[in-house]
Amino acid sequence: MKKSTRTNPDIPIIYEDNHLLVIDKPAGVLSQEDHTNHPDVLRLCKQYIKKKYKKEGDVWLGLVHRLDKPVSGLMVLAKTSKAASRLSEEVRKNRMKKTYWALVNGMAPMEGNLTHFLEKDKKTNLVKAYNSKRGKAKEAKLSFTTIKQSKDYSILEVDLETGRPHQIRVQLDKIGHPIFGDYKYAESNSGPGKNMGLRSMKLSFKHPTLDKIMSFSVKPPKQQPWDIFDY
Repeated sequence: MKKSTRTNPDIPIIYEDNHLLVIDKPAGVLSQEDHTNHPDVLRLCKQYIKKKYKKEGDVWLGLVHRLDKPVSGLMVLAKTSKAASRLSEEVRKNRMKKTYWALVNGMAPMEGNLTHFLEKDKKTNLVKAYNSKRGKAKEAKLSFTTIKQSKDYSILEVDLETGRPHQIRVQLDKIGHPIFGDYKYAESNSGPGKNMGLRSMKLSFKHPTLDKIMSFSVKPPKQQPWDIFDY
């Protein structure tokens, strides 16, 4: 029987020990509470811990990285302040390895390395990509390999070298291969009810208290748009 938070919405649990909680975030769930008051990972996982371990009072849980609301896949949360500090250091020094699958429009190149400079508009929450340094724009790098393809769509395995807001979404759109279902950046295939084709598939990091590398992976969900291809 697969383990989950048994909340609404339910969140699959991939791994848990005294320091970590690794989850498979569903698409459409916030990483952290915002002004909308929609369900968020932090609140739901706190509910799970409080109920499972019969905790009294507030439950402490640390958010060390985020996934955009429409993005699904692997996230790690810290159950102790020591774990949060050490995992945050892994993130800051780019030692936490994250691999994504992106289902994009069109026939993408078989592989590529992208470097852009990204600038976020805090008022609109939109990011713009430039080919050269401009103002306060920050450098963003990623590499990708095309692993499945048809005449209309491609699935790219994407490795991040930097962790900028909306980075994968903006950089792939910049080269003419927007992510399926991306209502912010894609001009087509992004209408209501379309799930975004972006998923955190692999996550690797050093355990905060054990001297070993922890590696996790998930599969694509059996739902639109991932069901375009066979796996």
